[in-house]
Amino acid sequence: MDLHAFIAKFYTSIAEDARIGSTHISLYMALVHTQNLDGGVNPIHIKRDMIMLRAKIRARQTYNKCMNELSDYGYIIYMPASNSTVSSKVFLIDQD
Repeated sequence: MDLHAFIAKFYTSIAEDARIGSTHISLYMALVHTQNLDGGVNPIHIKRDMIMLRAKIRARQTYNKCMNELSDYGYIIYMPASNSTVSSKVFLIDQD
């Protein structure tokens, strides 16, 4: 995956999307960074605390809201874990 092109497509997609704010962008970039660190695999397995730290999000409610909205808006597919000992899955959707 060409990381530069992937990020450029995301920014092109959100340019006209009034629903996306800075917290969504920060969260999405933290997910992209995690995917890059994991060798570009899709889906990525995430732990909420690590993604919140990378995205500079402090409130769990904000994290949950933005993850669900990114999923609802079609930027990701979010599969939350059923309990805290299991990683959640996130598919990053290529914005063609």
